[in-house]
Amino acid sequence: MRRGDEKLGRGKKEVEVPRRSEVDLKGAIVQFLWQLKKENRSEDTITTYGYSLEILVKRGVNLFDPENFKDVMARQTDWTETRKHNITKAYRCFLNQHGIKATLTKYKVTRKLPFIPTEEEIDQLIASGYKQMATLLQTLKETAARIGETWKLEWDDLDTEARTLNISHPEKGCNPRKRPISAKLMTMLLSLPRNNKRIFTYKSKDVAGKTFRALRKRTAKKLGNPRLLKIHFHTFRHWKATMEYHKTKDLIHVMQILGHKSLRYVLIYTQLIDIPDEGYSCKTAKTIQEATQLIEGGFEYVTEMEGYKLFRKRK
Repeated sequence: MRRGDEKLGRGKKEVEVPRRSEVDLKGAIVQFLWQLKKENRSEDTITTYGYSLEILVKRGVNLFDPENFKDVMARQTDWTETRKHNITKAYRCFLNQHGIKATLTKYKVTRKLPFIPTEEEIDQLIASGYKQMATLLQTLKETAARIGETWKLEWDDLDTEARTLNISHPEKGCNPRKRPISAKLMTMLLSLPRNNKRIFTYKSKDVAGKTFRALRKRTAKKLGNPRLLKIHFHTFRHWKATMEYHKTKDLIHVMQILGHKSLRYVLIYTQLIDIPDEGYSCKTAKTIQEATQLIEGGFEYVTEMEGYKLFRKRK
């Protein structure tokens, strides 16, 4: 039946959607992704949406036929609700771009609690990496930045006097932020060659990811610790947020570190791990030099008694 021809069905008219070849659909995907690029969508979004639509085409979906999409989705019994939700989200964006109205099935997303490794396991991966990868992982550990934000760091974002890094290319609608870094990380950063505008010279995040996965596999085998295989770039962000919450019990503080604009995505860090309260280590300072050393060591000022300044730090 030609496009525009109609047939009767149970008392109302239905328009038969023309069949599309896989080549036509792949061309439509390319045009769709280019439009997202012109709309300044993130590279992660463009890549994810493109991958989702390509899967649908391979499963026999005519992207211009929402009913066909729903039929195929109903047969994907091996897909989780979360995966169906993400693919439907990409498909809905495709329909909107083509002005096609449809009521799509809603899928319930269950957010799993992320894996939180020990600091020792994180440091084992850092110590096992070559210079650039070790520095990148140490940066992720200290700043809680996303891998995309870290990959885009430029030398102009490094303040050697204040010992800070500016996260000046935030992702996913987050705020830009300035993060203090340790003397150790500063030394690691300054040891990298400065022959590029960016600090980390991996061609892409995917290349950095491939390098990291090889490091992770090699280290897990060497140390006989399969838990290391569960660590991803984003795990460093989860670890930092979790540790900061349990250290300060301050959600606003954690939200600012992560760059979030709402507490909605921060509450999860209150339930990830149960760190026992082992009390405080207490120190006193008589001189400015002693106080400075304590503050640099992570101690916080409490009060002053009998001419001594009292500081404390969680054990």
